[in-house]
Amino acid sequence: MPDKLLLFSNSTNAGEPWMEYTLPHIREFLEDISTGVLFIPYAGVTISYDEYYAGVQSNLEKIGIEVQSIHHADDPVQAIRDARAIMIGGGNSFQLLHQLQANRLIEPIRQRQGAPYIGWSAGTNMACPTLKTTNDMPIIEPQQF
Repeated sequence: MPDKLLLFSNSTNAGEPWMEYTLPHIREFLEDISTGVLFIPYAGVTISYDEYYAGVQSNLEKIGIEVQSIHHADDPVQAIRDARAIMIGGGNSFQLLHQLQANRLIEPIRQRQGAPYIGWSAGTNMACPTLKTTNDMPIIEPQQF
């Protein structure tokens, strides 16, 4: 796991637009990084990956950050290796872990020591030692926890 972490329990405060409270923290955390941020939308289960990515992209543009989505990458493992920062969004932790395992991305993410990692909700859970404490509905069974 990268050792530079910004972890949010959620992406929205009550009564505020989606991601609003996270934006100043993300901008400060990424310091001089404005390109090469890789978003992983695999936790999304109620919207498509394209819709999820479009929403994240729209919000990050407000703070001058360009983001790409791993689901558009020809080689997801290489996309992880090339990313200047990794961002994993919320949704369902079981779905997210299953997709990370299916795409063989766990180890490449772990190997990115020093790369900034941003997660919220399920994305934060992926930075934890185990998935066993999540309160998400087990909609799919990952290979291991």
